Amino acid sequence: MTVKKKFTLILILGMITAIGPFSIDMYLPAFTNIAADLHTTVARVSLSLSSFFIGISIGQFIYGPLLDRFGRKKPLYVGLSLYLVATALCAMAGSADSLIALRFLQALGGCAGMVASRAMVRDLFAVADNAKVFSMLMLVVGVSPIIAPTLGGYITVAFGWHYVFVLLAIMAAVLLAAIHFLLPESRQPDPTYSLKPAAIISSFWGVLKEPQFYTYAFTGAIAAAGLYAYIAGSPSVFMEIYKVSEKQYGWIFALVAGGLIVSSQVNSILLGKYRSEQIIRVALFCQSITGICLFVGSLNGWIALPGTIVFILIFLSCQGFTFPNSSALSMAPFSKNAGSASALMGAIQMGIGAFTSALVSFLSNHTALPMTGVMASCSILSFCILIIGGNIIRYKATLAEVEEETVDMFSNS
Repeated sequence: MTVKKKFTLILILGMITAIGPFSIDMYLPAFTNIAADLHTTVARVSLSLSSFFIGISIGQFIYGPLLDRFGRKKPLYVGLSLYLVATALCAMAGSADSLIALRFLQALGGCAGMVASRAMVRDLFAVADNAKVFSMLMLVVGVSPIIAPTLGGYITVAFGWHYVFVLLAIMAAVLLAAIHFLLPESRQPDPTYSLKPAAIISSFWGVLKEPQFYTYAFTGAIAAAGLYAYIAGSPSVFMEIYKVSEKQYGWIFALVAGGLIVSSQVNSILLGKYRSEQIIRVALFCQSITGICLFVGSLNGWIALPGTIVFILIFLSCQGFTFPNSSALSMAPFSKNAGSASALMGAIQMGIGAFTSALVSFLSNHTALPMTGVMASCSILSFCILIIGGNIIRYKATLAEVEEETVDMFSNS
């Protein structure tokens, strides 16, 4: 594969992956405006974020089998077309309830790109290169938290929050054209792949019972849930508690996202010297310590706005090491059913993300504690799962070696 072709593939895969983050981040600065316009509260508007996560979680169970049965591109066309229509309707939403429902449909469409991109990385690149490719995807995806909130803040101030969704719809139309003309089909349709419920459940179960998958899928998902807790809680924390403007919030969000981008690229460099398992362990330990400091500081009033930003920056920078390595390690055991593995991994991540974002909204008490407490809890739990799961993987590997040696001994006797 030429460098130019590899660059084009990663750019397009990054763009279709970024449709989800853009849909999340771009309208965050508009929360207060949406709440005022729809005569509701910011906490109520934030439920549209939770419904988006739920839609992505459910949708990935749908697209996984479809990607394995019909190839990668056809489900992409269907998903992004649904996304485009739902996004246009979001721009015309007249109530908080309708926005919550439409965001669910928007997510059902947009998640097709997120599932397909992970499966296509597994299709197009060698397993040994997957972690590096995911790190490069993070560079493309990571631009969204820098551009999206800032752009969304300016659009909201200049034109109103409705036009945030107009721009997202235009982006979807451009992506559909790019997929058609520039993205190759990485997997041909498989007529033997059954779409019967029993066969689909069996396929998902075969993926889920693999120790390497469930260890790193849940490790990565719960670590990412800390990011979703930040996304759900940050508009209230920064704009209501610290009284920053929509534009200032956008710049803060961009600064924090910059740390995520830099760390994901440092991860690519470290992979030349260290294994993914080593990197993710150190990253989660550091994230847990940072999460504890952030929560304790917020609880006792020891940190103001600058300190809060610094701790969050460090916390989320650790995610730049966790996501690429956990994704690569989760997907590594699979080839034929990579679509189902990708869907299950994404569904777990978004399902837990939906729960944590809703939890932050439910616990809202006009302080930073709900956000910081959930962030700290996620990092600690993720680290514990990594340690326990790692021991299970090593035990299974040792057991397999003993069984192999026993078979060899009897064969040679």
